[in-house]
Amino acid sequence: MHLNKRWLVVAAAMAAVALFYGLDLGRYLSLEFIKSQQAQLEAWRGARPIVAGIVAFSIYVAVAALSLPGAAAMTLAMGAVFGLLWGTVIVSFASTIGATLAFLASRLLFKSGVQSRFGDRLAALNAGIQKEGGFYLFTLRLVPVFPFFVINLAMGVTPIGTWTFYWVSQIGMLAGTLVYVNAGTQLARIESLSDVASPGLLFSFALLGLFPLVAKKVIDAIKARKVYARWRRPRQFDRNLVVIGGGSAGLVTAYIGAAVGAKVTLVEKHRMGGDCLNTGCVPSKALIRSAKLLSHVRRAGEFGVRRAEAAFDFAEVMERVQRVVREVEPHDSVARYTGLGVDVAEGTARILTPWEVEITRHDGSVQRLTTRSIVIATGARPFVPPIPGIEEVGYLTSDSVWALRVLPRRLIVLGGGPVGCELTQTFARLGAQVTQVEMEPRILLREDPEVSEIVCRRFRDEGVDVRVGHQAKRFERVDGERILIAEHDGKETRIPFDAVLVAVGRSANLKGFGLEELGVATGRTVETNGFLQTNFPNIYAAGDVAGPYQFTHTAAHQAWYAAVNALFAPFKKFRADYSVIPWATFVEPEVARVGLNEQEARARNLPHEVTVYGIDDLDRAIADGEAHGFVKVLTVPGKDRILGVTIVGEHAGDLLAEYVLAMKHGIGLNKILGTIHTYPTLAEANKYAAGVWKRAHKPEKLLAWVTRYHAWRRG
Repeated sequence: MHLNKRWLVVAAAMAAVALFYGLDLGRYLSLEFIKSQQAQLEAWRGARPIVAGIVAFSIYVAVAALSLPGAAAMTLAMGAVFGLLWGTVIVSFASTIGATLAFLASRLLFKSGVQSRFGDRLAALNAGIQKEGGFYLFTLRLVPVFPFFVINLAMGVTPIGTWTFYWVSQIGMLAGTLVYVNAGTQLARIESLSDVASPGLLFSFALLGLFPLVAKKVIDAIKARKVYARWRRPRQFDRNLVVIGGGSAGLVTAYIGAAVGAKVTLVEKHRMGGDCLNTGCVPSKALIRSAKLLSHVRRAGEFGVRRAEAAFDFAEVMERVQRVVREVEPHDSVARYTGLGVDVAEGTARILTPWEVEITRHDGSVQRLTTRSIVIATGARPFVPPIPGIEEVGYLTSDSVWALRVLPRRLIVLGGGPVGCELTQTFARLGAQVTQVEMEPRILLREDPEVSEIVCRRFRDEGVDVRVGHQAKRFERVDGERILIAEHDGKETRIPFDAVLVAVGRSANLKGFGLEELGVATGRTVETNGFLQTNFPNIYAAGDVAGPYQFTHTAAHQAWYAAVNALFAPFKKFRADYSVIPWATFVEPEVARVGLNEQEARARNLPHEVTVYGIDDLDRAIADGEAHGFVKVLTVPGKDRILGVTIVGEHAGDLLAEYVLAMKHGIGLNKILGTIHTYPTLAEANKYAAGVWKRAHKPEKLLAWVTRYHAWRRG
């Protein structure tokens, strides 16, 4: 039915346009014709004013709806024939109704296709339209540089509401309508449309174009006055910036602030470095390295080593992890940041007003600081689902697992995401009997199915009991034994265990520092705009507490925007750029990705080509005994522009960097192919992947002629 409507609209529009051009109806909408018939038109209007008005109104609606040329001349004619008042009324409503019909036609015909194909690139635009679409449209309507029919069609593929489009267009086009209708009342003096577009008149339109910008500033000031109404703004400030949270986002924000000469206080209530240093990236990678060494010892025969053994103590391995943390710790220490010019306060922060923060230090002293801006960088914590019995049996998370000194004999890992998979393989390699429980049909659900399959197969080869499609229902203690009851295919299954590690996601830290009392808007995270501002324009958020990504590198990336915007707004602001975000899961084989993968491209109906190079063909991988995995590149059909890359294999996270750079700076596969890569290295896989793409796009006709040329040269 929807498809029939589309074809009906297309057929009707094409028929009307064909009729318009076939009968040369455009000549009746020219300025010359209207001027020649001005007396007759005025007489007709005088004799039958209502009929004349209805006919003129209908013609104008049709012209606007079909985006036909002649609307400007008709507007002049309305002024000449109906005068300023009635001409303005007719044109204002007719142009808006016609524009709305064109808008609806565009929405019916093009919106689903455009959004499915370019949805990832349009995400920021869509979000902006949903929040402030009326303002954007109002601005466009007031500036005649942009053809109105283009605006009608373009807005049709955005999320703006139909009613919003109508009334904003009605108001936004009114000023221009008045100018043109008024000019039409002087029609006898106008020789061409260029007379209407005189420098003076265009200057008037330019001034009109400035109006919405001024109006936006006024509206922002009104909003700010309203949101700040409960508090008195200090005349002077103790700090330019107070940063709450000493993790990746907070550290980078504070560093940038101090580097540009601002007076910055950083507040950390627990340990500097946040989750990444203390319970996340650093300890997990240290533990993964020890476990990987043990896995290589077990593979000794593959490398021509007849016998290899490794005796280890789990407690010593965990102590090594802490030594690594302590070795990295100075990079994020109080001493280092104090030396960089940051005032570091160890204690808890509470936001009292939009410009005042109370700091309770660990020694009990209390300090109140006024500040121009605040950045919330409080991070996130492991999410523990409310499964019945979980509190009674006890559980570990990625925060608490590092305190273990005795290896659990039977370990359940709840969760098949990146953290769950990394810890699953690591503990299995350290000797635990690991059962991984994932409610979805496969682990690493965000990756392509073959990626999940490769990782799952490796897990099972290493002794992991992977239970996909299993939903944890409850925990029980039976005769002193801990048991997980999970549901699979409608039946309950019992999984005994000694310890359970919960790795099903993370929750933003939103409570305990004054957000609720102040009225900062929050949902699952702190709600921010594209500039990382909260509903209080001088309060920003960055990192895991703000989302949408929960990676250390994206937290640091956001921190730059938060710091610069907090310190230099309103003079200059930068919208956070998430166009090229890489990430990696440090299992073996390693999984790394940037941009779209194949399942996402298909879900969006985005045209794409897939190029795959198998790393089992790579010389260095063969020599290293790591000849497995692949490089998969998605490109625009027929072009070398990269849409996304997935790499599975040894050091995939490192290999991905070349593609991250390429996507960020618009470098295609042809240039990667033309770049010298050291032999023998794993990085050659990127060049060979580009070679696979090139062979699939070789110029067959040209090569046929070249073959003939060489045959001719041989005589």
